[in-house]
Amino acid sequence: MAQVSGAGAIRSRKMFGEYALYCNEKVVALICDDRFFVKPTEAGKTFAGELEEAPPYPGSKPFLVIDENRWDNSDWMTELIRITAAELPVPKVKKPKKKLSSTH
Repeated sequence: MAQVSGAGAIRSRKMFGEYALYCNEKVVALICDDRFFVKPTEAGKTFAGELEEAPPYPGSKPFLVIDENRWDNSDWMTELIRITAAELPVPKVKKPKKKLSSTH
């Protein structure tokens, strides 16, 4: 996503037919049903101001909904993603799954 490329190491990953946006290996946003959702953080809310909050998918916690009119504002989007990523914890390293041994 070119609009936020200055926020850090950005990548996306397709998940369940939708997309997760990573910044510095932290999930910072989801793109679901052509809507852009950013994980809510105190600093992100302060920076963004009044934004709608809604769950990106059924059963999800509410995320900040970014109005499509802001998507092309690269400076604003970059800063929001940078601020959000800075406040989120580093993801836990997943241990490799152990293979089941057969004892036949």
